[in-house]
Amino acid sequence: MSDIGLIGLGTMGSALALNIAEKGFKISVFNRTTSVVDRFITEAGPLAAQITGTKTLADFVQSLTAPRAIILMVPAGDAVDGQIAALAPLIGPDDLIIDAGNANFHDTNRRMRDMKTPFLGIGVSGGEEGARHGPAIMGGGPRLHWDRVAHILSAIAAQYQGSPCADWMGEEGAGHFVKAVHNGIEYADMQLIAETYGLMRDGLGWDAPRIAQTFAGWNTGVLQSYLIEISGKVAATVDAASGKPLLDVILDAAGQKGTGRWTAIEAQHLGAPIPVIEAAVVARNISARTDERAHLQALFGAGPTAIADLPISVMEQALICGKILCYDQGFRMMQAASQDFGWNLQAPAIARVWREGCIIRSAMLDDMASAFTQDAQRALMAAPFFAGKIKDSHMALRRVVATAALHGIAVPAHAAALSYFDAMRTARGTANMIQGQRDFFGLHGFARLDDGSTGNHGPWAAG
Repeated sequence: MSDIGLIGLGTMGSALALNIAEKGFKISVFNRTTSVVDRFITEAGPLAAQITGTKTLADFVQSLTAPRAIILMVPAGDAVDGQIAALAPLIGPDDLIIDAGNANFHDTNRRMRDMKTPFLGIGVSGGEEGARHGPAIMGGGPRLHWDRVAHILSAIAAQYQGSPCADWMGEEGAGHFVKAVHNGIEYADMQLIAETYGLMRDGLGWDAPRIAQTFAGWNTGVLQSYLIEISGKVAATVDAASGKPLLDVILDAAGQKGTGRWTAIEAQHLGAPIPVIEAAVVARNISARTDERAHLQALFGAGPTAIADLPISVMEQALICGKILCYDQGFRMMQAASQDFGWNLQAPAIARVWREGCIIRSAMLDDMASAFTQDAQRALMAAPFFAGKIKDSHMALRRVVATAALHGIAVPAHAAALSYFDAMRTARGTANMIQGQRDFFGLHGFARLDDGSTGNHGPWAAG
């Protein structure tokens, strides 16, 4: 009998199943296309002894030790509901279903309300390599259900200095929500890096090998991270077919699976400002309009112009500043969700889970975990360590944004980070004008600075 089951042997499901088997747990697997199961067992090699391949759902369920734990690795949405419906007549009231796909947390909330059996929603980050060798895992749902399988999930998770990068985030869809915010930050981090690459390529006229060396150098310092590391490797890769740098033959149209968009949409519902993440989502949408962009370049003239002087150290500091502000926004959004949904999300635990295994893993996350351990309610940008970094780097961010604007180079994420910083550090902004306008055309009222009273109206109300 198997310790756990897994349905869905796609890229991520197969990798996760092998990871579970490698950690010493017996696992049963099922896939709608049964030939996939046969191939998976054949290719599992020595690990096949730990794996039971099944051809029917009934056989799959019967092969599991009761009370059963079943991981779903199927596409988000209707496929998850369909699989749950197919399992319903075969499982018992104590059997646990675990959705480990990229589900929308609202769907996870609904399933937990509607299902008659235990249910968990867990976010899994790290791509195929992470799933196979150690992902970051964010659990959501009743804590007692998490505890039933925590020993398995902790064993297969990435390890940071001996600690598993797997933890329970909170009730309901908290795990999938935290994973969505992770992906939103991922979008923003990638966009900031891509904009920096554009400054080097279009502004400074650097070729891909020189850019690769720069990213590789940055990966030994404050910016050390998985995304900086692979950006250097991507820039260094030569296309076998043409002999050119691979970057020079890749179409500049970025794909997306929707999780970054979910983050941006949910932020609006929560009233949480995440402009860097939103800018990254918009940039991907714009990138898809390749024909229109080519037409408009022909209409308005050539694109970026050469930059005479922008030191690489300034770009590095700007990227550091933008990254900190991006994470500040992501953690503020999770704090807003925690209050709104009653989840009690723990920022230190989230930062610790993200330190290894996930796509946004970086050296900074250990410092973030320390900052939130000192004060979990304090904004990241206000924590002494990160406030010091911002003080040291915001002028570099300002210079990069200004230089890019003067030379026609789009840097929407950098610009959003800078505007966010300037707005957040301005004690008296300009919303008083907006309140005056709202009262003028809609008598919405305003609060006074001098006496604190609310519901006031301007003289236009008398007419």
